[in-house]
Amino acid sequence: MSIVRTRIAPSPTGDPHVGTAYIALFNLCFARQHGGKFILRIEDTDQVRSTRKSEDDILAALKWLHLDWDEGPDKGGPHAPYRQSERSAIYQQHAQQLLDSGYAFRCFCTAERLDEVRKQQLIDKQQPGYDGYCMHLTQQDVASKLASGFPHVIRMKVPREGICIIQDMLREPVEIEWSQVDMQVLMKSDGLPTYHLANVVDDHLMEITHVIRGEEWINSAPKHLLLYQYFGWDAPVLCHMPLLRNADKSKLSKRKNPTSIGYYQRMGYLPEAVINYLGMMGWSMPDGNEKFSVEEMISNFDIMRVSLGGPVFDTEKLDWLNGRYLRESLTDEQFIERFAAWAFDADRIRQIVPLVKPRVERFSDIAMLAGFFLAGMPAIKPESFTHSKLEPETCVRILQFAAWRLEDIKIWERDNIEQAFVQLAEQLQLKIRELLFPLFIAIAGTSVSTSVIDSMAILGLDLSRARLRNAVTVLGGISGKQQKLLEKEYQQFSG
Repeated sequence: MSIVRTRIAPSPTGDPHVGTAYIALFNLCFARQHGGKFILRIEDTDQVRSTRKSEDDILAALKWLHLDWDEGPDKGGPHAPYRQSERSAIYQQHAQQLLDSGYAFRCFCTAERLDEVRKQQLIDKQQPGYDGYCMHLTQQDVASKLASGFPHVIRMKVPREGICIIQDMLREPVEIEWSQVDMQVLMKSDGLPTYHLANVVDDHLMEITHVIRGEEWINSAPKHLLLYQYFGWDAPVLCHMPLLRNADKSKLSKRKNPTSIGYYQRMGYLPEAVINYLGMMGWSMPDGNEKFSVEEMISNFDIMRVSLGGPVFDTEKLDWLNGRYLRESLTDEQFIERFAAWAFDADRIRQIVPLVKPRVERFSDIAMLAGFFLAGMPAIKPESFTHSKLEPETCVRILQFAAWRLEDIKIWERDNIEQAFVQLAEQLQLKIRELLFPLFIAIAGTSVSTSVIDSMAILGLDLSRARLRNAVTVLGGISGKQQKLLEKEYQQFSG
C-alpha cells in the first residue's frame, strides 16, 4: 500500500479562514494516523486577488494553531514548487496533452456571446452551461483564429449522456448526470489554469492519495474524475467533509460570524482551544471528552466517525472551552506569560504607540486611550450614538453600509480604508466627520479616541466588522425587510 498523502490547498485571496484550519486539521489527523505526509500547497492562480501578504498570513495562522505540514512553499519537498503560480509550464503541458488527445478544445467565444447563451437557456428553462459551439470548429478555423490572435480559453469535453458515480468515504455513492456538468474552462485566456485543471494535475504529481475537502466540492467531482480518466491516472480517494454552519444552519460566512483565524487570535483565544473546538466539528472523542489535544485526537482518530450533520460554529461554546483551557491548563505563571505575549505583542504595540504617544501625559492615560484595542465588544448603549445631526436610523444605515464597504477592500491598509469611507460619505451625502461619528462609537466606545481609521487598520477586518455588527444590534438591529431595502440601496450606489 502506498504511503498516505493528504493536502490542504488554500487560496491566498483574503484573511485565513477557520474553514481552512478545520479542513487542514482533519487532513493532518488522517495522514498522521496512517504514518503518512501532510502537504501545504498554495493555489494562487488568481493573479488579480492573490497576494503574498495573504499567503504569509495563512501560513502564520496555521502555524499559530500548530498545524504543521511536511512539505510546502516554506519547507520545500520532493514535488516543489508548491505555489501554483510557479507551475505554469506544467499545466500548459498537460492542457496540450488533452488537446492532442481530443479531450479538450479551444474556445473563442466572447463574454457577450456566453451571456446571451446563458440568458436564452434560462428563458428555455435549460441547465445553464456552455453549448459546445467551438467544439465543432474545424482545424482550419482554429488555426486561422490563432494566427489572427483571437483570445481564447481551453475547455474540457464532457459527455452529454450517462451518469457519473462518485465514491465518497463518508457517503453512499453520489450520482450526477453528465448533462448537468459544464464543459469547464481548464486554461484561461491569460495562460493560467483554473482550479480544476491545476488541482487534478498537482494532486497526481504530488502523489496525493486522499483528497479530504469541503462538501461544496462534490458537484465538481465529476469534472475531476473525468480529467483523471482522460490522463489515464488513478484518482485519489475522495472524502467530502460537512461544511461549518452558522446558528441558522447556513454556510459559515463572514457576514454572520467572524471567520478569520486572526480574529480569534486578536480576541485572546488560545490556539489549543481553537484547534480543539475545530476538532469537535462533526467528530468526537470515543470517551466523549470535549477537551483534547491534537495528539490525543490523532491517537483516537477515525474519519469514519465524522457526522455529516452540518456542525454549527458556536462562539459561546468556544468561549466555554477557551475558559476551561485558561483555568485548567495554565499555571499562574503560564497565564501571565501567555497574557503578556498576547497583550503586549510587539508588532501590535508598534502600531498603537504612534497613535497614543502624542496624546498622553502619563502612562496611566494609555488605558483610557488604547484600552479598546485589547477589548472584545465595547460597552455601548443606544444613547452612546446621540448626535445633533444623525438620527438612530441614520446611524444604523451608516454602520451597515460601512460594514459592507469594508468587505470590498481587497488589501487591508489604512489608506484603502480611508478612501472607502471618503467615497461612502460622498455617496450618502454626508460630511466625513458625520459618517465617522457612529464608527468611532462602534469601534472605540467613544467619540474621543485615536483615529478610527488607524484603529480599524490595526484591529483588522473581522474584528472591525464584528464591532460594527454589534453596534447595529445595540441600536435595535435590522429586520429582514430593512435588510433587503438597505442591500438594494447599497447596490445602487456601489454598482
